[in-house]
Amino acid sequence: MLSSKEVILVLRRRLFSKSLSLSYENSDPLLIVEGRGCYLIDERGHKYLDTRNNVAHVGHSHPHVVQAIQRQVALLNTNTRYLHPTMTRLAERLVRLLPDSLEVVFFCNSGSEANDLALRLARAYAKGSENTIVMDRAYHGHTLGTLQVSPYKYDHGSESIHTNPSHYYKVPCPDTYRGVHRDLVTAGTMYAKYVQEACHHFQSKGEKIRAWIVEGGMSVAGVILPPKGYLSVCAEAVRAAGGLYIADEVQTGFGRLGSCLWAFQHNDPAITPDIVTVGKPFGNGMPLAAIVTTRKVASAFEKCGIEYFKTFGGNPVCAAAGVAVLDVLEKENLQQNALEVGMYLKQQFELLQSTIELIGDVRGSGLFLGVELVRDRSSLEPATAEASFICSILKSKYHILTSIDGQYDNVIVIKPPMVFSKTNAVEFIASFRQAVLLDLPAVDLTKTSFTPT
Repeated sequence: MLSSKEVILVLRRRLFSKSLSLSYENSDPLLIVEGRGCYLIDERGHKYLDTRNNVAHVGHSHPHVVQAIQRQVALLNTNTRYLHPTMTRLAERLVRLLPDSLEVVFFCNSGSEANDLALRLARAYAKGSENTIVMDRAYHGHTLGTLQVSPYKYDHGSESIHTNPSHYYKVPCPDTYRGVHRDLVTAGTMYAKYVQEACHHFQSKGEKIRAWIVEGGMSVAGVILPPKGYLSVCAEAVRAAGGLYIADEVQTGFGRLGSCLWAFQHNDPAITPDIVTVGKPFGNGMPLAAIVTTRKVASAFEKCGIEYFKTFGGNPVCAAAGVAVLDVLEKENLQQNALEVGMYLKQQFELLQSTIELIGDVRGSGLFLGVELVRDRSSLEPATAEASFICSILKSKYHILTSIDGQYDNVIVIKPPMVFSKTNAVEFIASFRQAVLLDLPAVDLTKTSFTPT
């Protein structure tokens, strides 16, 4: 007789498209029934340390967030055409966290929707121009509009994404480990030249630019943080060409980097984007996202004469969750926790790197870290199979959940809930070390299959 987990797996495979991914599908998919803090719990009561879930920003099932949702859903949940104090309170809290000129808020349901709307606002500001500068390996969402600025997606598969490819100019990701410019002193200036060239490309044809959209920290690219000076030089060039700088903070916003509240401030603390998008962590798992922009950009959009309305965007229940998330971030000082625990975690991985040749690079900031695995530190041959095995064994043997990303699927990406503690870090490091030094040498990688994460 099939167990409940087996039944669910059979039903999932029957009822859903194969294009819907399932973590650990080729080893032993997890049936998760509960979450607490930094742990996910399966149907047998087994706890798994979660190092990968940046959606549960303040921890799984945080009591303050849960209570706020329960209170509000028992009272009212409706659309945003009515006045509601929680919606305006959340907007006030959000704009106070951003540079002063960013003062107009649009609520929506997901990061994809936020980035899609940001591109619409930029098009209105640029008087209809579709010309957009995109980053290689970037990911901004699953709508048609955001897929067109997401090489991470459209460079794979055969789906025709671009309605007019000439409107999109792809520039290199500012990767200082694998990229052509690796000198940290000059990398920002050198990589910015590609964006300047893109601006010149459109200007030479007498065309305006709509926008340059960039993640403050590129997660699926393998944890790439823009080098010092890069963002400010690029933003200046884009604005001179008539476009806007859109900062996608969906993955990295709200203090994850520890050193700053927003990733765009990490190496350019004085910079102010024209549009900022937030999502994933904003509602701690509730469907809540937002676009924050300047009065001038919002006015250009308003002049188009099209009403903006999302049935559930910023609804009272999700807004209550958002306010509660901001409460917890402040009261529990989670940005400082990300800084301190992230610094410890990074130092420990760097110590492992000094003795384990497989670890080619350790990068990132706070609780947004990447550990790139290579077979050879000179050629940088990616250790893709090794990364897949380590991810799988960490789950099955050590009950630790990790994820793999990067251009070659060889980067262990670490972005846990912000309540991740030093004790959690010690457990993770010890298990990772065991997996690399004891488990990996004992396996024949030619006979193992890649683990989808």
